[in-house]
This record gives sequence, structure tokens and C-alpha cells, in this order.
Amino acid sequence: MGHGHHHHHSHGHSHPKVKGKNLLISIFLNIIITVSQVIGGLISGSLALISDALHNFSDVLSLIVSYIANVLSKKEASTNKTFGYKRAEIIAAFVNSATLIVVAIILIKEAIERFITPEEIESDLVIWLSLLGIAANGFSVLLIKKDANSNMNMKSAYLHLLTDMMASVAVLIGGLLMKFYQTYWVDPALTLAIALYLIYMGYDLLKDSTRVLMLFTPNTVQVQHIVQSIVKIQPVKNVHHVHIWQLNEDEVHLEAHIDFNEDIKLSQFDDILEKIEDELYHNHGINHVNIQPEFGKCDSKDIIVQD
Repeated sequence: MGHGHHHHHSHGHSHPKVKGKNLLISIFLNIIITVSQVIGGLISGSLALISDALHNFSDVLSLIVSYIANVLSKKEASTNKTFGYKRAEIIAAFVNSATLIVVAIILIKEAIERFITPEEIESDLVIWLSLLGIAANGFSVLLIKKDANSNMNMKSAYLHLLTDMMASVAVLIGGLLMKFYQTYWVDPALTLAIALYLIYMGYDLLKDSTRVLMLFTPNTVQVQHIVQSIVKIQPVKNVHHVHIWQLNEDEVHLEAHIDFNEDIKLSQFDDILEKIEDELYHNHGINHVNIQPEFGKCDSKDIIVQD
């Protein structure tokens, strides 16, 4: 039996090209913030500043990873990389979210130690540096916001920057409280809040990117509905051996074996395949379809077959 391979190029979600230049500007701004906050944190003795710097440093790394992934994802496929680097951005999102969580755990440990032995902090420096953080991160957030809606990798970079900006606002409030009320416990409390927020944000992204890397069926796709809709097309008898996975943000692939009621010609199969592809694309968002046609073949007819 021959294979009916067909990839739909006429369809396909159009995503605007993500702007690498905006990422580069954000990387440069974040390096400035990180260096100044580390120096400021060491001079002033503020753990919140150092935690914000660590947070910013994780951002610099994540933005660099995002930038490299963004560049790689545009490279052409080749004979030894038939999908090209289409997964680079998903790996970037996975690495970024995992590092966020690790950084957060380190910060929680530091904050608890600081609660036990509080220290006096030079608050003026904290205030000025947090203002710098708010300005630079705010600018970066605006640069990347548009791309974040359509791209998991850019969303991970955007979330990093947004949490940074919020962390800087928190550090500013803490600096003001320490300056006017000498409440130095605010510093580790802020550190703890920043860290917990990092875990909360990182976990969702880690879960989403893991689903894609593990080739799980996308949450939006209902396998049973798909099988039912294909079986309605004549002369399809049944659909089995189904695999559905997401390659990256834009591409969902389906492969399946289809049993026919009659021994049809290849030209008829092409017409049926066109109907199947239209059904899958318009009603289920699947844009790459690979069907193996069968007639009277003895194999497992289960929808999901463990290979």
C-alpha cells in the first residue's frame, strides 16, 4: 500500500516576523541594570536589590537564548535537519522557565536567612537603582509586547521583563519604606514575594513548553471529534493509528491510517484527501496532514496504537 503524503502549504497560520532588534535593545538595557544593581546591592546591603539583579541577570540570559532561538528558527530546513530549527524557540521557552524557577528557589533561601538576621540598608541607593530598573524594563516591555501574543519564546522574554519591572516597583516601595520608617524586614519580604511570583509565572510556561517537547496532543485538539469528522467523509470506513503533535507555535501535525470501504483509485484518494485536509484545517487547526490509505489490511484498528 502506498502512502498518501500531503502537506498543506496553501494554509498555515501567518505570524508576523518577530523582531530580533527589539530583543537586542532589551538585552543591552538589562545588562546595564544588572551590573548597576549588583554593585548597588553590595554597597547598600540590600538583598532585594541583589535579588532583583539576579532576576535581571536571568533575564539577560533568557533574552540571549530567545534571541539565538529567534535567529535559528528562521534557518532553512536541510537533508539532515528536515524540520530546520523550528523547535529552537520552544526549547528556549523551556530553558527560560526552568531557570526562572531555580533562581526563585535560591532567592527564597536567601530571604529566609535575612529574616532571621536582619541588616541595615542604605536606602537612597536602593531607590535610585529601582527607578533605573523601572525605566529600562518598562521600555523593554513596550518593545516586545506586540510579539509576545503570537510567540511562546517572545512571551517568555516578555514575562521575564514584566516581572522585572514589577520587582523594581516593589524594590522602590521597599526603599521608600526603609528610608522613612526604617522597616528593614521589608527587604527580605519583597525578595520572597518576587521569588514566589517567579515560580508562579515560570511554572505555566514550563508546563506549556514541556507539552510541546513531549509531543503531547495540543489542548485545543479533540482526537475523538477529529476521527468522527473524518469517518463522515465517504468512502472512509475507519481512522486508526492516529498521532497528533505540535511542532512549534505555528504547526500542528496529524498522521493517521485510514481504512476505505472500497478499493479506490489514487485519483479518488487525492480528492478525499483534499476534503480531509480542509476539514482538519478549518475545524481543528491542523495544517500538516499525512494519511496512509488502506483497504482490507490486517492491522490494529485502534485509534491510538502504541508503536
